Order: sequence, then C-alpha cells, then structure tokens
Amino acid sequence: MTTYDKSFKEEALKLSDEIGVTKAAAQLGIPYYTLSNWRYKQHAYGDLAHVGSGHKREPGDEKDQRIRQLEKENAELQRANEILQEALGFFAKNRKK
Repeated sequence: MTTYDKSFKEEALKLSDEIGVTKAAAQLGIPYYTLSNWRYKQHAYGDLAHVGSGHKREPGDEKDQRIRQLEKENAELQRANEILQEALGFFAKNRKK
C-alpha cells in the first residue's frame, strides 16, 4: 500500500480542481478512486481531512462530536452493567448454598 503525505494530497486536490479528477489522477499516477476519496474527505472534514498516520480525526460538526461522546458513554455503561450482572449471578449462586 502506498502512502502519501499531506502536502502531496493537498497539491493533488488543487490539480484535480483545475483539470478534473480523472486527468489529475492519470497525470500523478494514482488511482482515480484514491483521489476521489481524498476529495470526499476534504469536503467532509475540511482542514482535518488529511491528518496523517497516527493522528485521530475528530468530527468537525458539534452534533457528530456529541454523538461520538454519547456512544462512548453508552459503551462504558454497558460494560458496567455486564460487570454488575456477573456480580449478581455470583452472589445469587453463593446465596443458594
């Protein structure tokens, strides 16, 4: 798998704006779908679109951030509930003896 740095992606996107995605991809020697995906990410995430390896991309929209936060809290609460259910089962089993 080939990796491209942020500056290359940004220049490729500028070129694709000027001459089109198909021609830019051919001229740069990259697959059309790769350049198309970069354009989608740029539209969806703006300046955070091409953060690079090892960096998390946080959603730009406050609504998306809130959804992500609630999903994380939900997962934590589900895990806590599982632990409590296991403890309840353990104590119920010992009580029967």
